[in-house]
Amino acid sequence: MLMSPWRSDFPALAILEAQGQTYLDSAATAQKPQALIDALTGYYTCGTANVHRAQHQPAERATRAFEDARIKVAQWLNAACPTEIVFTRGATEALNLLAYGLEPLIEADDEIVVSALEHHANLLPWQQLAKRRNAKLLVLPLNDRGVIDMEAAASLIGPRTRLLAVSQLSNVLGVWQPLAELLPLAKAQGALTVVDGAQGVVHGRHDMQSLACDFYVLSSHKLYGPEGVGALYGRGESLLKLRHWQFGGEMVRVADFHHAEFHAAPLGFEAGTPPIGAVIGLGATLDYLSRLDAAAVSGHEEALHMRLLAGLAVRKGVRLLGEPRLALASFTVDGVHHGDLAHLLTEQGIAIRSGTHCAQPLMSALKVDGAIRVSLGLYNDGTDLERFFSALDQALELLQ
Repeated sequence: MLMSPWRSDFPALAILEAQGQTYLDSAATAQKPQALIDALTGYYTCGTANVHRAQHQPAERATRAFEDARIKVAQWLNAACPTEIVFTRGATEALNLLAYGLEPLIEADDEIVVSALEHHANLLPWQQLAKRRNAKLLVLPLNDRGVIDMEAAASLIGPRTRLLAVSQLSNVLGVWQPLAELLPLAKAQGALTVVDGAQGVVHGRHDMQSLACDFYVLSSHKLYGPEGVGALYGRGESLLKLRHWQFGGEMVRVADFHHAEFHAAPLGFEAGTPPIGAVIGLGATLDYLSRLDAAAVSGHEEALHMRLLAGLAVRKGVRLLGEPRLALASFTVDGVHHGDLAHLLTEQGIAIRSGTHCAQPLMSALKVDGAIRVSLGLYNDGTDLERFFSALDQALELLQ
């Protein structure tokens, strides 16, 4: 039996199991380790305070913990400096920050390039920016494996390209994208590069200095951390290109009734009271993840994913979307509506996801109206998959 040695670190799983629930929806949001729960409890029970604003002891303690978390995120991503990390309310807010912050750099007939696999969070901000500036939104097609077509990319990325925004790992297809080959095409044209790392950051450590993108965004809640917080990595010189987009307390340096001057990043893009507890919790989560054997985690996830794919492959009528390489599998079943199948799985206590997965244009390109998605965390084990396949067989027996 394929067991997870880290399962007991996530107390909710024992409760869910007692309730007859099997959690296979980690790509939507992950369960939380005890280390995070302890950090949140400690912060809220030992005295909360706002950060950067006062000299009293609770405020100093909160500010130290908050800024320590910034250092931990920078170390996790191998950023050159902690000031390259801006805290946001999530990956979606980070991408909207970029779309508004970079708006002055986009002129009529300039080109913004995305891919056909993007989550709405990495499509709609650029779509709306293109509309505001009368720019062109170009879409990179995919090959049959669900990977961006590099030959098409080479022809579409050109001298009018001002920005390339792509996902590192598709939340539908489970395929790493060829960023090492793709990003230099944009750089050669002087374009800025944005990487949506919401899924990719969960699987392995990614070196921002090697990746050499201008911006990288992530969400805490998919990375086993708390909801309501994310991070924007920006290369030092790239952050200087951003226009301020939200205004209020803390981000202002000098202000009178008719004029204001603002801080540079990161504080200049963290207006108002930030999600202090969540940021501290994210720092504790990264501490926990840093203590794990990365090779063991990767090996466990790979073995579990191979077992998932093997089980789907032998079941009649199951069709995978793309060629998933890790973490998840999205599929349809011939003659069966994904919503009906999801309903029967849910009735049997299987927590999976059904629908378009916030990627409606991708679903249209694949000529499906939705799909079932099974997604795995480091805490899942072979028993979870046995329960899933047993429930799937019972559901298909009724529906096929």
